[in-house]
Amino acid sequence: MSFTYNRTVRFQDTDAAGVVYFANVLVICHEAYEESLEASSINLKNFFTNPSVGFPIVHASVDFLRPMFVGDKLLISLIPQKIGVEKFEVTYEISVGEVVVAKAITRHVCIDASSRSKQELADEIIQWLETNRRDAERRRLR
Repeated sequence: MSFTYNRTVRFQDTDAAGVVYFANVLVICHEAYEESLEASSINLKNFFTNPSVGFPIVHASVDFLRPMFVGDKLLISLIPQKIGVEKFEVTYEISVGEVVVAKAITRHVCIDASSRSKQELADEIIQWLETNRRDAERRRLR
């Protein structure tokens, strides 16, 4: 995997059954996405508050393989990938120790914020995608 993010499950992440609430898995994935952007020197404040361009999520899915509990130390690995001139996808693998507990996907589309119409990916996102692709290839070859 290309980028990794460490996260401890907190009580607030769980439901009445004591496991991570299903929607919070996507919150945790989004945290990893933000960390990946920041690690690539993308200014998060500018990225998420830029009035001219947006990157809404148009599809998300999660496969739950094992429960996650308060105190679990999660390792979230992610690989972003360009899937068109105006869209990209991020795949996530969440592990506790050596066990994969969930897999997720988010698909994003680049839009003009005023017209809400699709537009080509911004240069900084293309650079982020390319950097992560190269890092993933290097790790795969080891």
